[in-house]
Amino acid sequence: MQPFGGFIVVVVRLGVYLCLTTYKGLFMREIIPTLRGTLTTILVSLNTMFWVPILFFFTFLKIIIPIKKVRVGFNWFLDRIANSWILFNNIGIKLTRRIKWDVNGVEGLEKNKWYLVISNHQSWTDIVVLQKIFLGKIPFLKFFLKKELMWVPLLGPSWWALDFPFMKRYSKELLEKKPHLKGKDIEITKRACAKFKYIPVSIMNFVEGTRFTRQKHDKQESPYRNLLRPKSGGIGFVFSTMGEQLSSIVNVTIVYPGGPYSFWDFLCGRVKEILVDVEELPVTENLVGDYVNDPVYRDFFQKWVNGLWQEKDEKIDQMLGRKTSQGSLSPYMSRDNVDVEAPEIN
Repeated sequence: MQPFGGFIVVVVRLGVYLCLTTYKGLFMREIIPTLRGTLTTILVSLNTMFWVPILFFFTFLKIIIPIKKVRVGFNWFLDRIANSWILFNNIGIKLTRRIKWDVNGVEGLEKNKWYLVISNHQSWTDIVVLQKIFLGKIPFLKFFLKKELMWVPLLGPSWWALDFPFMKRYSKELLEKKPHLKGKDIEITKRACAKFKYIPVSIMNFVEGTRFTRQKHDKQESPYRNLLRPKSGGIGFVFSTMGEQLSSIVNVTIVYPGGPYSFWDFLCGRVKEILVDVEELPVTENLVGDYVNDPVYRDFFQKWVNGLWQEKDEKIDQMLGRKTSQGSLSPYMSRDNVDVEAPEIN
């Protein structure tokens, strides 16, 4: 009887050990990241609810005072509020995770210049990355947004208050039916850029127009290993309206080793390392032209953007420490990069 009892004790101990080992792994792998993501979301939400009413109050004052110089001063002050909002977001994110940052090329940038910032796009994490690395180094980033994002609670009205340009896209079919809509995008861009002439600003554009996923890459038959096909229209409009005022182009390449990751992955702390390369490019005379009405310039500009994207594609390979080889898949394509937590930003 005693040997049998000893056997039972061994089996029970083994069962307890296996249960503890299993649930410990689950706890470390799933529960802790979920708690971290929830905590980060709460901190960012509380920070947003603190700054948004302040932003709305001073926006209201700007609207009711019809004096141009006063409104320009309010725009400057609103940008300072937005930078404070970003600063405390960065602090909250830093307190809840450890990320190894490798950022190169931001040293020569200045806060009193006008920049066009372009970047590859994988998830909303890219926006957090851009806001972190450029905070206090260049003027406040203003994104070109899809008009539908105006209705995002709190954020949509905040973007409107900060003079983010909202773009309405029209399909080719609709333009054929309603040709009077052609050129509306450039009109919106002109109005937005007119507001940007009085205080330094960084105009941000994700040139691919949407987040990178394997499905989109395959559907486009993209010639790049790590990128979607670039859309030159957005930045072409910027050069057409205020190209002569731009100090330079800030070309950003963002890489997540081991990725792709969704925005929720980032909030949960699963992103351990972020690589960012920043390249400042001059605004040469041949980059300034009429993108809408000059087909020769438009063709040249599209080829210039395509060449820039080819260089960016090769740079991503270099940043990941791999040799470019035809036919081999990028780590970005090792699994589906589906980011369902956030709408696309262009």
